[in-house]
Amino acid sequence: MTRTLTTTWTRWPTVVAVASVLALGAAACSDSDGESATDPPETTDAPLTTEEGPDAEGDAASATSAPEGVTLDASQQTITSALRVDLTRDFATLPLYEGTAGGETVWYVITDVSDADMAAELGVNHSPKLANAGSKCPACVQVVATDDPILGRAPVEFQGAPDFSPERTLVPSPAPFPAESFTPGGIAGAGYSPFVALPTDEVGDTPIVFNAPIVATGDGPFDVTTHANTHDRTLGIDTEEMTADLLFVRGFANGRSIFYLSFDSSDAFTAAVERSTFTPALTDLGFANGGGDVDSARASIFTFANAKAGLEEAASERGASQGPGRSQGLTHALSLDIVGRDAAIENADVLEALRTGADVSNIFDVFPTNESAADRAEYSPAWDLQVGVYSDAAVAAGDNGLQTDANMVRSLAEQGIVTAPGGLPLGSANVVINCPALGFFDEAPVGPRVPALGG
Repeated sequence: MTRTLTTTWTRWPTVVAVASVLALGAAACSDSDGESATDPPETTDAPLTTEEGPDAEGDAASATSAPEGVTLDASQQTITSALRVDLTRDFATLPLYEGTAGGETVWYVITDVSDADMAAELGVNHSPKLANAGSKCPACVQVVATDDPILGRAPVEFQGAPDFSPERTLVPSPAPFPAESFTPGGIAGAGYSPFVALPTDEVGDTPIVFNAPIVATGDGPFDVTTHANTHDRTLGIDTEEMTADLLFVRGFANGRSIFYLSFDSSDAFTAAVERSTFTPALTDLGFANGGGDVDSARASIFTFANAKAGLEEAASERGASQGPGRSQGLTHALSLDIVGRDAAIENADVLEALRTGADVSNIFDVFPTNESAADRAEYSPAWDLQVGVYSDAAVAAGDNGLQTDANMVRSLAEQGIVTAPGGLPLGSANVVINCPALGFFDEAPVGPRVPALGG
């Protein structure tokens, strides 16, 4: 039976007051040939389809992989185990692993781990702060059963899994933010967290914590169009080659353009707009405003409620970076007509809009490539969301454009140009989003992180 969660806006009420006065348009940009920027690139590849039934042994669980386009150079990946990163349809092909949860087959990927040697072994991001994920929040880390200390090398039994059967919906208001209504497309079941640990031998041992989100459930066929049994960012899954094609987000860190994945959010609206799994247990992940604190599992990430809206004009074949028209934030994302539609290979116009900047496009405080060891150690896929609101004067002057550096966001906050909703000091909204770093567009972010400018 399909379970549906329907919610209305209840969080950040002061954002509603700000957003209600916005009337940002969503006009599509055009290139020099007069074609819409949301027109899909020409391709001779067949659209992605799931298997209709078992033609041979094992075929029932396999779906066709997404077609290939422009490939990111492997040296620009932070998740080095990714087989490739496609810049035409904005997906990363990651190794796929099989497990079980409550007697059901589940399929997961691994993107981050708290131990440096394990990160090198698996080719994933090293995040020391993940070791803090279970501190004072047992539900934030599920202990899995397996016979191998390297996750994925032996069968894994999870405590819980997401339910992907709800239909994702997102209906903008006339403003267009806040949304008129929304429904997350994936909801964490009992016991589920993307952060997992293996049993420890000794009481008091600090377990190694992995970021291992489940991206599909069941034995197939897999629905990678409406995502009835797959994560809303799963564009392809192949259980013979053991790969998953996962839609990434174009964002920013330290003034550079980056790519990141998005799997979970502790908040229902954020999960809907991020096309991720609603995982409310992560609300208690330690701790709000924990950016810069070595005892926290969180790092800081920034978005805006009332930044300008629009897609990058005449984006290159590699997609949006920081060109004219590039925008970000909640009003921006909700102003575009693709926001409530499914991300799927067959919905080429949706993928093209995302390729030219239709996502929220958050700003990371740090990145795994930072020069400072302290900044690299600050990286965590568990991001503590801070929502900025530009002052009325900044909006009137058109000074609510693209931001790419967390240091600049903090500087604007110090000047009073950006606040939290309701005019409060910029700080945590206590929303956690699981967004692993994937790679960078051109130049690697190097930092440094400046937590208090002028201090």
